[in-house]
Amino acid sequence: MTNLLSNAVKYTPSGGQVTVRWSRDDEHAVIEVQDTGIGIASEDQARVFERFFRVNRARSREFGGTGLGLAIVKHLAQSFGGSVGLESEIEQGSTFRVRLPRARS
Repeated sequence: MTNLLSNAVKYTPSGGQVTVRWSRDDEHAVIEVQDTGIGIASEDQARVFERFFRVNRARSREFGGTGLGLAIVKHLAQSFGGSVGLESEIEQGSTFRVRLPRARS
């Protein structure tokens, strides 16, 4: 959550909005972090979860970071049997959705 929230705040301009939602269905807990930030181009979306990948290296250096945060989110979600997904449009923002299996009683 820290990585997702940090990125959402970092890449959302002043006056923008970051929203966190959670829900569940029969099998999963779902956590969404949505922002009205700079967005991610469709050609880069498949790679944002790779280690050290930066969408725009010059701009990423401006904001700091190593390019590891989203890779950590992906691997941690997978380690719990879950997944992470992304919906984004340039200048419209991004929504990251983490799905984790619900505990069985």
